Amino acid sequence: MTHAAITGWGKCLPPATLTNADLATIIDTNDDWIVQRTGIRERRITHVPAVQLTHVAAQRALACAGIEAGQLDLIVYGSCSADEAVPNTASGLQVLLGAKRAAAYDINTACTSFLYGLSTATALIKTGVVRTALVVGVEYISQYMDWSNRNVAVLFGDGAAAVVLQASDREEGLIGEALGCIADARQTLRVRGMGAVYGNRDVMLGDTQWDFDGQEIFKRAVHGMSEASNTVLAKCGKTIADIDLLVPHQANLRIIEAVGKRIGASMDRTFLTVHKYGNMSAATVPVALVEAIEAGRVQPGNLLLMPAFGAGLTLCSHLVRWGERVTPIATSDAELPPFEGTALDLVGALRAKKEPAGRSAAGSLPSPLASSLMVPVLPR
Repeated sequence: MTHAAITGWGKCLPPATLTNADLATIIDTNDDWIVQRTGIRERRITHVPAVQLTHVAAQRALACAGIEAGQLDLIVYGSCSADEAVPNTASGLQVLLGAKRAAAYDINTACTSFLYGLSTATALIKTGVVRTALVVGVEYISQYMDWSNRNVAVLFGDGAAAVVLQASDREEGLIGEALGCIADARQTLRVRGMGAVYGNRDVMLGDTQWDFDGQEIFKRAVHGMSEASNTVLAKCGKTIADIDLLVPHQANLRIIEAVGKRIGASMDRTFLTVHKYGNMSAATVPVALVEAIEAGRVQPGNLLLMPAFGAGLTLCSHLVRWGERVTPIATSDAELPPFEGTALDLVGALRAKKEPAGRSAAGSLPSPLASSLMVPVLPR
């Protein structure tokens, strides 16, 4: 039987760090308030488009696997903040890499996008459609952030990571997954201002408002990630005792702790990056995976459990058997262009671009009807 081994990995974090103290200078918040509720102390803000982050991460992953971009059969670009919708951003990454023979598509399931991409790429390798694939998770959330809303502005950051998958006769890579979606609660996390329903309504790029029911999201995230984890373990004939490391979506430390408690995974077997990067949506799991490998927390033959939850409300949990190698075959000298400013400079520029032209008299952007998936209520 053919399997899809993970043979390369790489990440790219922008250099500009936005601390909780920085945020306190622009919104009504403080370090204690943020840390107690989320466990987040800082996050990154990018000075380049998201595809440039993925370009660097991908070059590092390819070098790690010891292959050239021309050997790729497929590129899967996981993100909910893609630089372009038409043409897709995956094709832009194909051009930057020079991966001329690779098929390329975007996938958007919000925070679960990388893991859903891992599922689809693995399935295509197992069925013989492709033999070598690149799967990336990347977000440029800062571009679409409502920087006046402290409930969401403190949570999110930018970043990217990528993995290379190659056909293998050994049982390694993704060995099982559980996927789901709680669509009847999709309205609990909506970014108004992103999407075609807001087009031609005098809404500027990045002029967003977030519908974010924190308590409901917390409850459903804990339940969804826990149930998906228990499902995939049972499906694969494993128990939580068989898991060497939990690499969860890094949305909120309190969610991670609650999921670990529900499924019986101790925090000493859980890898965390949420404190230093915040919620990077589709990038959180692959960045955490790369850092876990770099920290020596992933060893040959280990079983990794990777649950996630995102807008939609999508959910999943993936069980990965690691292969024999935990060190790169080679390294890449790819780097982002230098940036001399600060994260506050970048946020200030983003805030300055957001004019209230798209706001209604009531001060809000149009919102889709409660009874409809697509049709917006627009100001007259």
